Amino acid sequence: MFTVGEFSKICQVTIKTLHYYDRIGLLQPSKVDKFTGYRYYNQTQLDKMLLIQRLKRYGFSLVEIAQLMECTEAELLLAKLRRQQHKLQQQMQSTQLIINELDAHLQSIERTGNIMEYQKNYEIKLLETPNRAVLTCRQNMGVGEFGQYYSSIFERIAKKKLTPNNICGAIYNDREFDPDHSDIELFVGVEEEKQADKLLPGSLCAMTIHKGAYSSLHDAYGALMNWIAESDYECCGAPFDIYTKGSFQMLPPEQWETEVYFPVKKK
Repeated sequence: MFTVGEFSKICQVTIKTLHYYDRIGLLQPSKVDKFTGYRYYNQTQLDKMLLIQRLKRYGFSLVEIAQLMECTEAELLLAKLRRQQHKLQQQMQSTQLIINELDAHLQSIERTGNIMEYQKNYEIKLLETPNRAVLTCRQNMGVGEFGQYYSSIFERIAKKKLTPNNICGAIYNDREFDPDHSDIELFVGVEEEKQADKLLPGSLCAMTIHKGAYSSLHDAYGALMNWIAESDYECCGAPFDIYTKGSFQMLPPEQWETEVYFPVKKK
């Protein structure tokens, strides 16, 4: 048997944390002296505590850890651990993208002495977009759900035996942007105009090209808004993106290219 102090030292966890785990039922001592209130832990609880610490390192919440420790089905347990592994891998990739972005920013500052110089890397063009025959899916969705809804569009394309033309994009219809819940219309261009869901009409747009991960697309949006504010034009429609190079082509994020369009009109 271990006293609470010994148990705390062995597991490298505070006594306060052990009291909290006891209170929420995650790890209760094997014995509590009814006269002194002292807590005692046994070898089995040592193993359990070490497992809790490991699962915390994996990024599981205490609620999730409690569920995992009650799980008796090996396949279900493996599935949960694999999902967490995938989540951590995605976080690692995201962190690496941020590191790359920071590295480029540092190089820009070293070259120019201006922390905001990177915002001038966007070339803005004014152009008329063509009409586009598309299949669409408009939903209140989060950006993390794009893959799910794009899959449904491509399933329809395959079922109808249509010919996609490498135009994939998204129209943002809300005035405010919520990454988890926005009115977004995804579209995929097709050659067969008569079998399309709709024809996206061409319009005058201010456009720029964003290179890199989608997480910094707001830099391109900011560049466009600055250009519009300084010009004789104003916004007159929902902005939209066209993903010319990206995950569809199985390219790494640093090679992605996104065309960003803001419909405009003369003031």
